[in-house]
Amino acid sequence: MRGPPLTTIDAMKREAARAALAQVQPGTKLGIGHGSTVKHFVKLLGEKVKAGLDVICVAASEATQAQALGLGIKMTTLDEMPALDLYVDGADEIAPGLALIKGGGGALLREKIVATAARRFTVIADDSKIVPQLGRFPLPVEVVPFGLATTRLAMQRLAAEQGLPDQLVLRMTADGHVFVTDGGHHIIDCHFQRIDQPAALAAGLVAIPGVVEHGLFLGLAQAAWVAGSDTVRLVEPA
Repeated sequence: MRGPPLTTIDAMKREAARAALAQVQPGTKLGIGHGSTVKHFVKLLGEKVKAGLDVICVAASEATQAQALGLGIKMTTLDEMPALDLYVDGADEIAPGLALIKGGGGALLREKIVATAARRFTVIADDSKIVPQLGRFPLPVEVVPFGLATTRLAMQRLAAEQGLPDQLVLRMTADGHVFVTDGGHHIIDCHFQRIDQPAALAAGLVAIPGVVEHGLFLGLAQAAWVAGSDTVRLVEPA
């Protein structure tokens, strides 16, 4: 899908969002993720809804929910609509086979819940998110505040077992407070640089008491619309 040259990352994100929106049909039960690329998708979706598109949506974050409601998009919850047709979200890294790291925006638990509720999960991103191997982007791990030091120690042991660097950083806000997710949890960002065995790492993390969820999204996405400077291409698992 070619068009005029895109000169900024923001323009690329918008066009990836536009490509995914073209797949949304009237009556779609739609899940919407969180993050800068998703903001473009929600804005474009709002324009379509205003023009008459009839969809009903579930948001993966309170920020996305607020944006969508402000644009007149009909919203519901997974309790009211537990099965979705399509989930659209961004990613922090996209590796071969559409293995993803997500959670840079802090909504990874809710994102994964909504993603697994959908029959199809489509990623939207600019081509800077395409990587040969996961890990350069810090892997977010959502943890409960209680026993944080114990949870972190278990994560350090797991990292050592898998030959990964012991660089686990509690996420803070710009004003110096501990970051708190919509679910009331904290996030530890793991600066692993290179994840050679993502499935084994995922299994090890979920086995640690205190870990709520991790940002490895493996085997969940069926497609990705990826925008470069002069084209938007569809990427699917091999």
